[in-house]
Amino acid sequence: MEWRMPRMKEIYESRLTTVEKAYQKINPGNRIYIGSGVSEPQFLARRLGDFPANIADTEILHLISLNVSPVTSGKFRDMFRLNTFFIGRAARSAVSAGEADYTPIFLSEIPKLIRNGRIPIDVALVQVSPPDPFGNCSLGVAVETVLSAVKHAKYVIAQVNRHMPVTLGGGFVSVEHFHAFIEYDEPILEFVSEPPDEISERIGFYVSRLIPSGSTIQAGIGAIPNAVLKYLKDKKHLGVHTEMFSDGLIDLWESGAIDNSAKSLHAGKIIASFCLGTKRLYDSINNNPTFEFYPSDYVSDPRVISQNDSMCAINSALEIDLTGQVCADSIGHRFYSGFGGQADFIRGAALAKNGRPIIALPSTAKNGEISRIVPLLSSGAGVVTTRGDVHYVVTEYGIAYLHGKNIRERAMALINIAHPKFRTMLLEEAKRLNYAYPDQILPKDGVVYPDYYFWQFKLSDGREVNFRPIRMIDEEKLRRFFYSLRQEDVYYRFMGLVKTLSHSQAQPLVVLDYEEKFAIVGTIGEEPDDEIVAIGRWFLDRPTNRAEVAFTVLPDWQNKGIGRFLLQNLVTVAQRKGIRGFTAEVLAENKKMLRVFTRSGFNTSTKLEYGVYSVEFDFDRANANEFNPDY
Repeated sequence: MEWRMPRMKEIYESRLTTVEKAYQKINPGNRIYIGSGVSEPQFLARRLGDFPANIADTEILHLISLNVSPVTSGKFRDMFRLNTFFIGRAARSAVSAGEADYTPIFLSEIPKLIRNGRIPIDVALVQVSPPDPFGNCSLGVAVETVLSAVKHAKYVIAQVNRHMPVTLGGGFVSVEHFHAFIEYDEPILEFVSEPPDEISERIGFYVSRLIPSGSTIQAGIGAIPNAVLKYLKDKKHLGVHTEMFSDGLIDLWESGAIDNSAKSLHAGKIIASFCLGTKRLYDSINNNPTFEFYPSDYVSDPRVISQNDSMCAINSALEIDLTGQVCADSIGHRFYSGFGGQADFIRGAALAKNGRPIIALPSTAKNGEISRIVPLLSSGAGVVTTRGDVHYVVTEYGIAYLHGKNIRERAMALINIAHPKFRTMLLEEAKRLNYAYPDQILPKDGVVYPDYYFWQFKLSDGREVNFRPIRMIDEEKLRRFFYSLRQEDVYYRFMGLVKTLSHSQAQPLVVLDYEEKFAIVGTIGEEPDDEIVAIGRWFLDRPTNRAEVAFTVLPDWQNKGIGRFLLQNLVTVAQRKGIRGFTAEVLAENKKMLRVFTRSGFNTSTKLEYGVYSVEFDFDRANANEFNPDY
């Protein structure tokens, strides 16, 4: 390399030294910061144990430990004690055994505490790329808290490693800020995420439904984030603003789904604080202007995050109670991980225009033995995301939206996405805690919501109505639908004047088995704010193997083909379940409903008695030219 600034060359060469000489500057009782994650200066960390006279009774500060080294090994516990801001897999047993400390703190606040001296640092051990011609070293794969440590530690020792990728953004540091350079080349640590299993895949599918094209996403690491990224490949113009990422993000970027063109902040750029991955990832980010790395007090600041329109923050949890309190850093009193950027990104996404804060977790733990959705958090469990901050919660059984909901609505929404074998227990506990109606019921054991049924109907004016099976948690939406009907619509539907639809009346209409009782709702708008504008249902009479069918459409949506569309899809479902045909009771003056049946394409028989038509038709008597069951 040809130096462009001789002064910087002189500074660099004058500070080149050996570990032995550099570590002479460390004194007993010092506080030592070590670059973490895959940026850990392995050579410098390995040599710590070789200097017991200098490194005695010292404290090691670390963000996250992935690699078993002297930093996390109990072999050197008499020399130093680890204090970690996030409990990585390598430090978990030491923290659990009381041989290391954990400092719970938001990732966005650590650099500020280092700057203002609340977390003083005597020595920083970091890893950098070789200096460029102007005398600037790149912090590479991790800028997060490293930048503050380098700029505010009393003595900074840098391992200069040619394998460290050069990352652009805010992670360049002049050689002037380092006190000692030790040149030692070795491969950067690699982190390989577990491949998504069936449960993670299902969670990823549901989360992907919450992320529209043009969104900016926070993409972490692990089986669930990787599953989410997999299901985003059909999206367009995605952007990224995240504290960390792994190889899964590279796959999505290379597919073209991520182009950052729609971002309202840092358009065209992927913004992050650090990454954890493989050599493939490191090669992808090396000197790549698409990727920019900045410290976590910027990237994870909720005020900055909120400037990204359509910000979708995806975070995980260990446990969530029926009121929406999220525990993410401990299992009971035993600390397991840390805050990380969860609270920052959940709050930032909530403040963003069209933002979506998402908590995604499997419904169970310990191979299905325990439920992660619980009546009350475990004794000693801490709250990382408060019940006031939680919005979307996703498991492999669906999506619950909690923000702005009362405790009863929250409890029922979470029970609805809990593992089926725990739902009865959760409901009984919810009743005991007065979180649910005393007479609340659940679908029968083994009933799974048939989310594979979904249709869209486009009106002549371009508007679309979405159709899906009704859910237990649609009770309030159904009640609002009922009170939006005209008196004559209520009269036609119920063949009498019905004034109210109470919980006890509405509950049997939404808690179904989807075998003998089935209902479809037509909705407008996006969940969770969608509104029911039409509903159709059938009830099976087993002796005849025919189902009684009925449907209702709001006044403003009548005469648009919705009734016929409802009937066709109710028929589709019934046929697949082996049902023979439909019957219906229709008031003689309800001409619109009679026309829907008589023009359905089936050979329909009608019988008028006491002002009510009895309508009947079998599916095998359809006129193929007039009826398409897969419409």
